[in-house]
Parts: sequence; C-alpha cells; structure tokens
Amino acid sequence: MDPRIAPDLSALARLQHEARGFSFLNRQPVHSLLSGRRASRVRGRGLAFEEIRSYRPGDDIRHIDWRASARTGDTQTRVFTEERDRPTLLVVDLTAAMFFGSVHATKSAIAAEVAALCCWRGLRAGDRLGALVFGDDGVTEFRAHRSRAAVMRILGEVARRAEALAAAPPRPAGPSALNAALRRAEELVTHDAMVVVIADIQAADEAAARSLGRIARHNDVIAVPISDPLERALPEAPWRGRATDGAQTATIDPRGAGWQVPEAYAQRLEAIRKGGLRLETPVLPVGTEEEAAPQLRRMLGAAAAPKRR
Repeated sequence: MDPRIAPDLSALARLQHEARGFSFLNRQPVHSLLSGRRASRVRGRGLAFEEIRSYRPGDDIRHIDWRASARTGDTQTRVFTEERDRPTLLVVDLTAAMFFGSVHATKSAIAAEVAALCCWRGLRAGDRLGALVFGDDGVTEFRAHRSRAAVMRILGEVARRAEALAAAPPRPAGPSALNAALRRAEELVTHDAMVVVIADIQAADEAAARSLGRIARHNDVIAVPISDPLERALPEAPWRGRATDGAQTATIDPRGAGWQVPEAYAQRLEAIRKGGLRLETPVLPVGTEEEAAPQLRRMLGAAAAPKRR
C-alpha cells in the first residue's frame, strides 16, 4: 500500500534516518516553537545531585553551597549530572476519522510518521519509550523501555492500525477514544516524563484539555494536532459538495449560515494550548500537505532537511 495512505513497518523504520535536525529538549533556537516563555514548560531531562566539592573556575555560581562553604572555610559547590534518560510516552490517535487526506497524505499516515520520528529521536537521545496507540476499538499499551526492539513493537502496532483503517467504515471524529487514552496516560505517568499527544484536532474537547492540563502539572506535554487543509480553511465559494460519515449524508455549501471552519480550528488550537490548568502546553500543528519530518524541523527551529545522495 502507498505509505502516504498507510505506511508499513519498513517505511516507519526507514524514518530513523530522518529523525535529526530537531529536538524536544528545553534548549531551543530562538525561533523554535519550544523556545521563549510559553515553551519554558518543556524542562528537558532532570539533574541528579552527585557530590559537593571545592569550587573551580568556570563552575556555575548558582550551585555554590553557602552552608558547606561556611563550615569548611572554602567555597564549595554542588555538582549535578544530567539524567541519562527520561520516560517518553506517545499517545497516538489512529481512529477511523484519521483516515482522511486531501493533499499529500492521510492524517493517519502523518500521525504514524510523527510517532516514528519521535521514537527514533528519543531512542537516539537514550530515552525510555512507551506508547498508548488507540483506535475506535480500544487502546494498546506499551510500557517504557529503552531499546530498538521496543521501538519496533510500538511502530508495528502503529503500522497495523494504520493499515486496518483502509478497510474500516468511515466514522466522524469524536472525543471518547482520545479521552479514554488520556485518562490512561494520567494513570501511567507520575512526574518528569515527556508526553507527546499525536491526535486529530477535531476529537479534542474540554475534557481532553483538562486531562492535558493535569498531566502537564508534573510532566512535560507536547500536543501534536494533525489536520488537513480542508479542515483549516474551505475553498473559496461558490461551490457545493456532499459529505458522509458512513451513516448520514449532508450537503456542504459554504455560502450558508454557520460555516466558521478557520475560526473553529483556531479555537481548538487555543483550547489545547491553554489546557484545563492554563499551563501553556506547547502545540506543534502538523498537516497532511507534506511529510512530517520537514514540518517538525521548521517548527523546532532546525535547518533544512539533510540532503539525500
């Protein structure tokens, strides 16, 4: 099957070579969407205390231990080491409503690409990776492990669910599957984890925003809403079309009253970003108009994609 419709496991495995030029760490270029005051919520790995020793030129003066210095009569500083890894939990939406695309690829294919890129980038950084891959029939859970085998298991489930959507009946986007996955994420993560939510923006409601806010209280949350250009802005009128959710059919006429597609899209993005606790969740909107890797590089302040030979 065309990977723009449903990428298989081999296609997702090849994306390990594209998982470069971007990072989810807290130190970002100034034009990255994770830089600045709002993105300071992304803390990166924690620091573990190692020892107290004599101050040396070049040490961070903020780490001077004044009590130890007073006791010894010599300036003492605390030494910290950066934690080698942190748990990363991916929440990946592969419901039937994701099997839609009007330009380059389906939303489910782009979501699979984003999940694969996050996995390979996290593995390269030494993080432990887990996932909640969900569809209309429930959630498949993967506990966090740091190994290539763990990544391949996650991507195997992503590929399986993405391929199954081609034969599934169409369904409208709804919040129930996403909310169930987020409730499970709340149970799994306690603190200092990275939670990346890759989901259909049409499925996000106030309950999802509140869940994201509760998770973000003690963890780093990055929302990656997947959308299609037709969901962000309809073509200019006049035109008419027909749409179906598999059960009902309706006529689409943008000249009629009540059509506010751009406004509704912007409002959903803002609701996700603010969350239930106003913690300013970083949002990385990814579209179906091109591959996921260059979009992540642009938003995370990196250079152009590496040249292929």
